[in-house]
Formats: sequence, structure tokens, C-alpha cells
Amino acid sequence: MSRTSAPAPVEGADAVGSADNKVDSPLTHGLKQRHLSMIALGGVIGAGLFVGSGAGIAAAGPSIIVAYAISGLLVMLVMRMLGEMSAANPASGSFSVHAERAIGPWAGFTAGWAFWFLLCVAVGLEGIGAAKIMVGWFPDTPEWAWVALFMLVFCCTNLAAVKNFGEFEFWFAALKIGAITLFLSIGALAILGILPGSDTPSPGAENLTGIGGFMPNGSEGLIVGLLASVFAYGGLETVTIAAAESERPVAGVAKAVRTAMWRIAIFYIGSMAVIVTLVPWNDKAVVAKGPYVATLDHLGIPAAGQIMNVVVLVALLSAMNANVYGASRMACSLVSRRQGPKALGAVFGGVPRIAVLVSSVFGFACVLLSYWRPNDIFLWLLNMIGALILVVWIFIAVSQLLLRRRTEREAPEKLVVKMWFYPVLTWVALAGMAAVFVLMAREEGTRLQLYWSGGLTLFLAVVGFVLQKVRKPEAGAGDEVTPPVAVSAAKADADAADSGADAAGDAAGDGKAAGSPKDD
Repeated sequence: MSRTSAPAPVEGADAVGSADNKVDSPLTHGLKQRHLSMIALGGVIGAGLFVGSGAGIAAAGPSIIVAYAISGLLVMLVMRMLGEMSAANPASGSFSVHAERAIGPWAGFTAGWAFWFLLCVAVGLEGIGAAKIMVGWFPDTPEWAWVALFMLVFCCTNLAAVKNFGEFEFWFAALKIGAITLFLSIGALAILGILPGSDTPSPGAENLTGIGGFMPNGSEGLIVGLLASVFAYGGLETVTIAAAESERPVAGVAKAVRTAMWRIAIFYIGSMAVIVTLVPWNDKAVVAKGPYVATLDHLGIPAAGQIMNVVVLVALLSAMNANVYGASRMACSLVSRRQGPKALGAVFGGVPRIAVLVSSVFGFACVLLSYWRPNDIFLWLLNMIGALILVVWIFIAVSQLLLRRRTEREAPEKLVVKMWFYPVLTWVALAGMAAVFVLMAREEGTRLQLYWSGGLTLFLAVVGFVLQKVRKPEAGAGDEVTPPVAVSAAKADADAADSGADAAGDAAGDGKAAGSPKDD
């Protein structure tokens, strides 16, 4: 990775963008700013929010609002730290590159391949979920055929230019944002008792405090809800990976991070508040149908189930598309740093097509395992990814803790985005992650996931450490480098850029002689 210089710290994404630089990479810069903005917005709204939040509500009751607020605060801190590092040094390997620069090659190897494995298994899970919805609409069709169709579509989408991925995510995100905004608007009107065409009176605080109180299952219920909410936030990291292929990576990251707080507050915490205010938390439909469908049914909205099925389908397909993209870019970045098979990093036309194919095939293999061995091998895979997102967040926090000092000393002008109250809040975030691990170890339902995820992380760390010892360090270690297949094209582009730079330099010199302002 070329350590791209960022502009001096100024307030406002527009000001940042005026001096933005592209990342020196064999990958293209086909993502427009509108793509990146929508990916940042839509990335917050995942299938976990629509599907997985029901179990958390059933366990925590109305206190699920507090659970999502606590986990949301932790995610905000993680995104701020990641944004600081990504704005200073944009890279398609994102936190893996930062971990390698801060801690060492073994850390970049561990974080990168753990995240790749997590995304590939998630692709399979999302494909299964989307296929089940389609089978519900078309009962005579086989589930595997829908999974194969979705995998083929998104594999082809990601094999083409990156702008195709950007367009898919742009419209997927627009649909998700529109749906959740409409839901929140309907919910707010219903809470006020002014929803047009509805005879349902305003519930007031009855559902919040009248059925066992705000914490009906005590602190244990809150803990279960907290654990469920933490893993619903997975996927926010993709925007920093995508930023490296955008027209203005620094401005894109800065804008995404600065708006993360209100997006999380509105979409996640706002949704939970609307649901538990309108629907009794112990209503069986909250888990059976999903909290969003249960809420719309409670309000008498026609065809609520089918409407939400469409929204959930879009969320699942969006996640599949984003995860294939993220997995392929992470694999390509790892190979460029000599931490994976060379063939996997081959870039054709600015796209790591071998990595896209391998990531897609691995995801489809997970689907086949869910049919053939659902009770052992597939369950084993699910347990292994259970706590991996927390492992990634820990690498992000430790990397930021170390790189912030180095950047302040060597290149303070790159700190376009700064972590709040450094280093205090970084340590607070690390303590929060440690607390989540302790809570996972306490709960029987998550203890096995913690052990399996820990085992995979330890295995990757050992492999990464051995590779670090047997390979001689190279100049610029920790930077992404151009894969061999792209060298000729990259060299030609560099030669052309040098020629253009010489001509521009002459013109600039003439301009300065005439009294033009000095460059900073």
C-alpha cells in the first residue's frame, strides 16, 4: 500500500475531499462518492436487525433499547478508530493492513484471514436465508437452486468492474433505507395515536413498564439481549474496504465515520424503541414472525408479512453481495503482502477475479455442508465464526492505540479523523470488548462459540507468527504491493503519470513565478 498523504485536519468532509488522493493500488477506483455514501448508510441495516433482533427482545424485554444503546456505543468507538486509521492510510485490506503496520505481520495475517473466513461462511448463511424466502413464495422450487442462482449472480457481479458492485449496493441500500424510514414513520405516528386509517390507540408506556417492568428478566435478560445486539452490527467494516476503490477515499471514510452515530441511533436504537413501545415484548409473534412483521400486523397494516419478507430478502442479498466483495478484497490484500497463495491475488482489469471465485465457491460449499452435515461440520463452522467480529474489533483498537502515537510523531497532517478523547475511549472500548467475552463465557448458548472462535484465532496467530519468522522482512513491510499480473499495466500507468507530472510541474512553476499561492 502506498502511504497516501491526507490533507491537514479540517472540519467537514467537503474540505477533506478537496485534497483527497486515490490509493496506489492495482485495483480500480470505480466507486463514486454516491456509491460509498449509500454503502455506508445501507451497511448499518443488515439482516441481523430484521431477523435476529426478535430473540433479543424476547430475552431482554423493553430493556433491549439499553442493550442496543450499549453495543451501539461500542460500535461507534470501533468505527471511529477504524476511520482514523483508514483516512490516514486508505487500503483495501483495511484493519488487516493497520494491524500489520502496528503490531506485526502475524497480526495482519490473523485479522485478515479470520475476517475472510467470517465473510465466506456468512455468504452461505445469507444465501440459505434468502432461498427460504423464495421457497415460501414458490413452494415447488428446490432451495439449493435459489442459492445457486444468487451465488452465480453476485459472483458475476463482483467479477465485473467494481462499479457494478457499487450500483447493486446503491439500490439495495436505497430500498433498505426507504423501508426502515417508512417503518419508523408509521411507528412514530402509531405511538402518538395519529396513524391514518388505524383504530389502535396510543399505547403510552404500558408495554414499556406494565408487563414485568422495563427489565422483566432482570440483568440476565439484559445480558442475553446485549450479546444478540453486538453481533447484529457486523458489516460496518465494509465501507473502509470499499473506500480504497473510491474516487475520494479519505473524504469517503471521513464522512461515513462522522455520520455513524446518528445512523446507529436512528436505525437500530430507534427501531427497538418503536417495536417494544407498540408490541408487548412477550408476544410470541415477535420471535415467530420477526419483530417488524409483528409490529405491522399489530397495527393492522395489510400484507405486512409479505412486505417485510421483501425487505428481509433485499437485506440478505445486499449482505451476500457486500460479503463476496469484502472477502475478495481482503484476500487480494493479504496476498499482496505475501500472506496467501499468489494465484489468489491475481488482478484482471482492476478486479481480483480469482479471489472472487474462491470466496464464492467457499460460500457455496458452506451451503452444501448445511444440507449434508447440518449437525456437525456446518454447526462447527457456525460456532467458529461466533465471536470473530469481536476478535477483529480488538485488533482495530490495539492498532489504533499504537498507530495514533506514531502518526502524531511522523505525519500529524494525516489525522483527518481523530478518535475522541484518545487514549481514554480506546481503553474503554477494549474493556467493553473484554466484558463481552466474559459474558459470552458465562452464557451456555454462546460459550461454545467463544471457544471455537478462540481456537481458530489461536491457530491463525500461530501460522502467522511462523510465517513471520521464516520469511525475511522486506522494505515497506505492511504496505500493499502490486501483484505480478498487474505490474506491467501499473508501470505503464506510472510512466504516463510521471510524464504528466513533469508537464504539470513546469506549468505550476510558471504559475508560482507569477505570484500563485504556495502549496501546503
